Parts: sequence; C-alpha cells; structure tokens
Amino acid sequence: MKKILLLAGLSFAILSGCKKGLDAELPGSLTPSTFPKTEADFAALSTSVYELFTSKWSYNDGGITGDQFFGVEFSNIFLNDYPSEQIAYFPEWGGFFDSFSKADFNFMKTVNSRRNHLEKIRFITKITRIIADINASTAVIAANKIKYEAEARAARGILMYNLLTMYGPVPYIDDPALIRTEAENNMKRPERAKYVTRVADDLRFAADNLPLDPADYGRFNKGAALTFLMRLNLHEKNWEDAEKAGRELLALGYDLVDDYASLFKVATEKNKETIWAISCDPAANGNDNLGNFNAWSFYTYPADYPGNISSPGGKRQGGWAGAGIGAFMATWSFYDSFDPIDKRRELLVPSYAAVSSSGNPTGLVRDCASGLRGAIINKYPDDDPTAFAGNDLPVCRYADVLLMLAEAINEQQGATLEAQEFVNKVRRRAGLSDLTGAEIGSGVPFKDAILRERGWELFFEGQRRVDLIRMGKFTQALTAAGKTPQPGIGLFPVPQYMLDRGMEQTLGY
Repeated sequence: MKKILLLAGLSFAILSGCKKGLDAELPGSLTPSTFPKTEADFAALSTSVYELFTSKWSYNDGGITGDQFFGVEFSNIFLNDYPSEQIAYFPEWGGFFDSFSKADFNFMKTVNSRRNHLEKIRFITKITRIIADINASTAVIAANKIKYEAEARAARGILMYNLLTMYGPVPYIDDPALIRTEAENNMKRPERAKYVTRVADDLRFAADNLPLDPADYGRFNKGAALTFLMRLNLHEKNWEDAEKAGRELLALGYDLVDDYASLFKVATEKNKETIWAISCDPAANGNDNLGNFNAWSFYTYPADYPGNISSPGGKRQGGWAGAGIGAFMATWSFYDSFDPIDKRRELLVPSYAAVSSSGNPTGLVRDCASGLRGAIINKYPDDDPTAFAGNDLPVCRYADVLLMLAEAINEQQGATLEAQEFVNKVRRRAGLSDLTGAEIGSGVPFKDAILRERGWELFFEGQRRVDLIRMGKFTQALTAAGKTPQPGIGLFPVPQYMLDRGMEQTLGY
C-alpha cells in the first residue's frame, strides 16, 4: 500500500480566529507562552503548513471554510483549465460552473469568503509566525530548524505564487514584528518587484534545504521548490533565472516515463517523472478527517458513461452532470488539434456505449455525430473499487520542466538545437516525430509550438490559463474557441468586501 501523507491533528485552526485581512491572532488557551514549546510541537507545526495543499472539499480555518488549491471546486483546474479553449462551455449547473467555463470572472466581485482565495493571505501571516517561532525556539536542534523552516517557506512561496497568478501582487506580512499591529489592517498592494523577490527568496531557501526524496511521500521536496521557482521566473519573464532553475532540475535525476498514461494510474503514480503530487487515498471522501481524495471522474464522466472497473456493488459508472454531458469535457476543436497518433489523445474518449443506471447497456452510442458535447476527459481513470478514486494528482512533472526550459532558452537565444531537443523528447514519448520547418523558427514560431505542446501534454493539470496569459494568447485563444473572456487579461477581480478593507481592484476591472 502506498504511503499517504496525512495531516496531523494539529491544523491551522490552532493559528486562526482572524477576522481582518492579514490578521493571524491566536485564540483560546493556546498562546505564544504555552505553544509551541517542544520538538513535537514544531514537528506538528511543520505538518500544519500543508493545510492548503490537500485535496478535500474544503478546509476549515477557525470557523472560516475555504476551497483548496488542489481540491475540486475553485481548485487549480477550475481556475486555470475551465476558462480555457480546451474545456467546453457547461451552462447546466449555472453559477460559477457557467461563469468559469465561459471565462467570465465578473461574478467573483461578489463572491463570498469560501470561494475567495484572497482569504488565504492570512495564511501568509500565519506561516510568517511559524517561521519566527521555529527560529526563536531553544527546543529544536539547528538541523531540524532548517528542515521545518524550509517546509514553511515552500508553503508560503507556493501560496504567494498561486495568488500572484490569480490577482497580481497581494498584501502580505513577512515580518513577525508586524503581527498584531496596525500593519494587519494595511491592505495596500506591494510593489510587484518586492512581492516577486519575497516569493523567489522563499522558494530558493526551500530548494536549498529540502530533501530530494522526503521520508514521507507527499511532503514538499527540492524538485517541487525548484519547479515553482522556475514557474515564477517564467511568469515574470525573468528568462535567465528560469533557465538556471531548469538546469538545476535537469541534474536531479528525473526523466520521462515511457508510458504517458501510466503517470495518472494508481499502480504507477510513483515514478521518475512526477516531481511532486497530491497523494490521494481511495478510501477518502473529501471530508477533513480522512486523506486526500480524487473526485474528478464525477465531474468528467457523463451519467451514462460506463465505469472502468467492477465494484462489489456492480459496475461503477458515470458522473453527476447528466446523460451525454460532463461538467468538464474537452472541446472537439481541442480533441481534433491532436495528431491522431498522439498517445496523449488516448486519454480523451470520443465515443462510448451508454449504460443505464443499473450499469446495463442501453444500445445507445454517444459521439460527436449524436450530439456528445465534447471528448470525455479520462486522465484519472477510476481504478479503485471505491466511491472516489485514489489516483494521485500531479502538480509538478519533468515534462513540464523540459517545456519551460525550452521556452526560457528561446526567449533568450532563439530555437537552439538544445531547446528543440527538450520539446522533441516530450513529443517522441507521445509517439510523434520531431518538430520541423516553420515550427522551429526562433522567437514566435517556436514559442507558439511550445504553447501547443504544453496544451497537449499538460491538459487538465491546472496550468492553461497561466500559460495563455504569459504567452499573450489568453483572449485570442478563447475567442477562437467561441468564448468571450471577461476581462481579456485573464486575472480575477477583488470582491467588494476586500475592497471595503482597502485593497485595490485588480487591473482591468
């Protein structure tokens, strides 16, 4: 059985109770004078920084419920893949499903605290407090102080990077002396360069001090910190620094697996390509007292889609949206953009024999000709005989690193043979030939080829919106797919209650 990283009983609820934008007040009997004190306390604190990096329906922070970055609704896939040219418009459930799938973010101006990731800026303050407590402790040996701080700074860096890609720079506290002062009410956005430096410093410290292969599978590692550092520098067009981080990753021993589909199957989810993943437990159901879960088959499979396995209760089938409809389906134009021999296209299902609610064949074949809205996304096949799947959710993969490195090199030196080889290595694994002709022209042609390759390689892994924005193609790509992005810049608005606290609105709203 695979080793699952479960959160300790201590969570960020201990460090919560804040009602203001940056507040990290400690409630109840647990105060700085009584907690943390022992080595065990700090070990628990280092585990608590994973609260936002799990896959559950939500997290609970001192009575405030919020959505996870890597959960389901309002997750990275919702935020980055749904509002893209790859995913079909889904109006049936209305609300944020309708809005995200057509790339209209205006509804987020009135979104509540649960659905507003800006609430997570308070966790930045909490992690700052944890780091200060670690360094001030006399109960923790020096080596463990560095280990605990590296995990905390990885969490803070990844959190701040995610928020940057969603809203631009957000207010934060990284000086523990400012906690519980009037500074917690200052919601003014920082200068972008200062914010980016803070994120880069945290990820650099984490990369320098985290192990390559932690004892507990699922914890942050050196490769994950470097991957997010590379993403940050790419996002900010710091091409040289992105290349440096990529070359560090090249030296760590990662490589592509031979079989693309195996990356997303339970039996082979631990491999030489996956740098960091959210480890999922087939026995989990999304509730807080259990491990991480994978619920994507309920969103991607139509209700009459036959399951891949038989369970004790009969043939498992379908999702929640309806017959012939998935809440997330690949557009036919995206499906058709693949070369027919591309092995990655095999994880998009263009037709199926429909079944009844009891799992029996109905005689109906659903496909494009019969009105099937799009290809079924089967990237996380239901391999476990349980209600929810146990497939891990990759967050950082070596294939992504190779494509990012090719992009960074192209932006500095053009389509060098080395940069071409990074892309071609990914293509050959998919059964394709190397890039040729106009695709390998330096500058824009090669950049466009990389963007296409990233779409085929990384679909439904929560990266597309960020890629399109970085490459200046967000509005163009969505318009071509029949969507009208609102606004065209692709960032999210600050809700009114945060504006009332003094935060400036996102550019473009």
